[in-house]
Amino acid sequence: MSSAVFFQIQSLLIMVLMGYGISQAKKRDRHVKIMSTAIIWDIILVLQIEFTRSAIIKASKIMTNPTMLKIHLFFAISSVLLYFVMIYTGRRVLRGQVELRKKHKKIGWLTFTFRILTFVTSFYAVQK
Repeated sequence: MSSAVFFQIQSLLIMVLMGYGISQAKKRDRHVKIMSTAIIWDIILVLQIEFTRSAIIKASKIMTNPTMLKIHLFFAISSVLLYFVMIYTGRRVLRGQVELRKKHKKIGWLTFTFRILTFVTSFYAVQK
């Protein structure tokens, strides 16, 4: 199995885990554990890709990269940045700042959408 297929399988499993975690939002403890696992796993996946493909060096060649790779990088980097926003707002909600719950939910859907788009664009990005 090629590394690309291995990464795609992991990516799909992460998205399934995130979807399940979202469905468990009303069960706060379970939601937090599942989403934390998905986020950590996704960051580990990014590190795996970096160590096997030198992704940062390739990404830094912004002027010569194909458009689809640029789009993929936008969604991938944005997803990771949004994870930190989700962690921050989620921890605040857990500490009792319930007024952040709506914001956390909206940003959560944006994060999940970006993660799905990262997955979809990854099929085109790995073709180069």
